Amino acid sequence: MSIWSRIGDAISALVARGEALSAFFERRRAAPEKSVAFTIAVVSLGAKMAKADGQVRPSEVAAFRRVFRIDPKDEAAAARVFNLARQDIAGFDVYAQRIARMFEGQPQVLEDILEGLFNIAMADGHYHEDEECFLRRVAEIFGIRPPAFACIEERHVSGRPRDPWQVLGVPRDADLGTVRTRWRELVRANHPDKMIARGLPEETVALATSRITAINQAWEEISSRNQAREVH
Repeated sequence: MSIWSRIGDAISALVARGEALSAFFERRRAAPEKSVAFTIAVVSLGAKMAKADGQVRPSEVAAFRRVFRIDPKDEAAAARVFNLARQDIAGFDVYAQRIARMFEGQPQVLEDILEGLFNIAMADGHYHEDEECFLRRVAEIFGIRPPAFACIEERHVSGRPRDPWQVLGVPRDADLGTVRTRWRELVRANHPDKMIARGLPEETVALATSRITAINQAWEEISSRNQAREVH
């Protein structure tokens, strides 16, 4: 049974009992249900964020499909979760607080969730002020420190010069050996297998793929600049 089939069953049970989607989180704390809860969390927060700038756009739905690899047979269940999240009267901060409690002591998982939200926020190519406020508030609730938030933001926000040192989270005056060590740490930590080992569903592997791409590009730029300096 796929994760979306399990989610579909869970949603059907909620509707039958007349419960809100937010009630789901209180009963889903252990694997394998954490992967289901994680998926619903990202979809729910993504739907709430989509409302921040007025409406859910096709580009945001497409971004959701990039973050989650959805089999055609599971598309109806995925759409149902997204639409139900938009209808739930609970605020996004309520979802974020529940998720923070669910993954307490697992900061990397919370960063994974924030990464997914950034993918959806940047789907239309614009980083709206309301989206930034939303994401910063979620990060605050998650306990994600400003430097970690800045690294994620730098990897995703387009339309401005990208600082490769910021992407890797190292000071600009760090020597190449230090930067190389940090780059390798990030690549290992963000390998798809590592994400799955953290309890995330296989469907979220696209998160790791896009993140590693940005990390590798940052390393290549820094190492190239270092070689250019040595030549001169």
